[in-house]
Amino acid sequence: MQAYQNGESSAFEFLYERHKARILGFLLGKLRNRFEAEEVFQGTFMKLHSSRRHYDPAFRFSPWLFTVCQSVLKDYLRKKKSIAEDSNDELVSQAPAKESSTTKEALPFSSLEERQRLVMEMRYEEDLDFDEIAEKLHTSSANVRQLVSRALKKLRKDLNREDL
Repeated sequence: MQAYQNGESSAFEFLYERHKARILGFLLGKLRNRFEAEEVFQGTFMKLHSSRRHYDPAFRFSPWLFTVCQSVLKDYLRKKKSIAEDSNDELVSQAPAKESSTTKEALPFSSLEERQRLVMEMRYEEDLDFDEIAEKLHTSSANVRQLVSRALKKLRKDLNREDL
């Protein structure tokens, strides 16, 4: 790595060849999707290149590279989660309203179980975050996320049935 820091471009090729199998194997184990693993793998070596000046030779290279890899992986997963939440918001806004005389029954959440409907209303109508909903319902944020996830799955299933 010190040779690469000093401008020897062939040193990058050496580092790449030496560590590519372990990094890709690690990512495949974490993501279980070859396309995603390869995307994060590329990002890892791009970040290695852009961060090469920050490497401290007092530390072993391999743990440093895995730290870089984990950082890129976390960023990728955050971005993926954000995209999924955006598509879930879009799904909720596109859900067809059932015709009814009462407002509550006209909402796209009317086919949901009571607790699921409650968290969906708090999340998407009151615009509360998971922690706020958890506090109001005296439960954990993880439980609220699970309820929202299950509700969204049910809404998707209902939408697919209506398309048939």
